[in-house]
Amino acid sequence: MKRNKIAIQIDTDRCIRCGKCARVCPANVLLQEQAKAPITVRKAENCIVCAHCVDVCPQEAIQHSEFPTEKIHPIDYSQMPTSDQLMWLLKARRSNRTLTSKPIPSEWLDQIVEAGYYAPTATNSQLLSFTLVTQPEKLKEVADFTINVFDSIAKKLLNPIIKCILKPFMKDLYAYVPAFKKMKRDHEEGKDPILRKATALLFIHTPTSYRFGAQDANLAYQNASLMAQTLGVSQIYMGFVLTATKQDKKRRLEKMLGIDGTIHAVMALGIPAFSYPNYADRKPLSIKRIE
Repeated sequence: MKRNKIAIQIDTDRCIRCGKCARVCPANVLLQEQAKAPITVRKAENCIVCAHCVDVCPQEAIQHSEFPTEKIHPIDYSQMPTSDQLMWLLKARRSNRTLTSKPIPSEWLDQIVEAGYYAPTATNSQLLSFTLVTQPEKLKEVADFTINVFDSIAKKLLNPIIKCILKPFMKDLYAYVPAFKKMKRDHEEGKDPILRKATALLFIHTPTSYRFGAQDANLAYQNASLMAQTLGVSQIYMGFVLTATKQDKKRRLEKMLGIDGTIHAVMALGIPAFSYPNYADRKPLSIKRIE
């Protein structure tokens, strides 16, 4: 990402020399030689524009060209959910596939995408992009594409020559062939085994050349998923869609959606027909502690 020329100054009248900014700066642009010494700026061009310094300063003593006063907001920690509240949210969260045809309010979709955008990115690259699809015709095209890719894979695997060579060594893959066939039948009958009648699809993507796209996108997915849960919107990880995208060397889905880059995560969204009144315990938690 191309950055503007960075300018950072310390307001010495405001600065109390607490050193917090120097301690949190990941690029070592802000330095403090010893406790209570003045804060100095070195090689501002190395700044990754993470805002750690301006966010941690208790005196608003850092003047940063990328973060004027109107871009800095106080945090009201009294509004934070408690650990118990967060744990309830996590335990209640599940991929509810019983969706209605009711559309998701656009302001809710905006909140879900914004939550994803606020996830951390490697070196604060902020190279994530989001494509939100709500058009019914386009949603069907995504489902058709996915089914066609897996149908093509199944046909290749069942080719007598290929089957003779691969099946002895790839039994796990061949176990999916009946599932591929069933998905195609269900799709043709209008059961929508891929999108599960979702009314929205969220694609998270980055430039193809970016090394940490998958990591950043999956962090964003978790943020977006938790926001959806708080809004009462069901979210389903679209593993089949993502796998089909990666298998298609012609990049037909990206072209269909006008995406210039690589898709790393796909989330289906919809209003659930009902909520779950209970949650079941998972397998006993196993933690390896090295102390």
